[in-house]
Amino acid sequence: MSNEENAKKSVDAAKETAGKLFSSMMDLKENNPKVFFGIIGGVVFLFIAMMVSGGDSGIISSSSPKSLVTGQRYVLKNPNTYEVESPIQLVAVPGAIAAFDDSEDLEKGKVESCRRIAQGTPVTVQEFQDFAGKKNAFVKVQVEDGECKGSAGWVLAIDVQ
Repeated sequence: MSNEENAKKSVDAAKETAGKLFSSMMDLKENNPKVFFGIIGGVVFLFIAMMVSGGDSGIISSSSPKSLVTGQRYVLKNPNTYEVESPIQLVAVPGAIAAFDDSEDLEKGKVESCRRIAQGTPVTVQEFQDFAGKKNAFVKVQVEDGECKGSAGWVLAIDVQ
């Protein structure tokens, strides 16, 4: 027997099995609709359960946070953006980050100088502030380069790399 004949027999057997299964399901639907729809509901439930259960390990992988040290030099970098020109906001009080929208002030030129620091600017860590049970959530930094050299303020710890 050739491979083509074996393949044709397999296809014919699969068609015959599918036909028998379909006819028995239709008979079940006519004779006992509660069982038929119960089976359909069970299959749908299993499908939804598999979709909700997720992937292999159930753990989202991420880079571990860097242990920052007071007095060390780091660079400002926002891990949540791909735009290099997106500035990092330096605020006077920890926790005030993104608490206000200063986009209108930017257009009018009213924003305090040295409060929007470019990514890649070197800074020195001065102190830490805990927030909502997260240790060292905010970092007070001093700018070490550029036109704002010597300015100090608070940033999110994830922005110091």
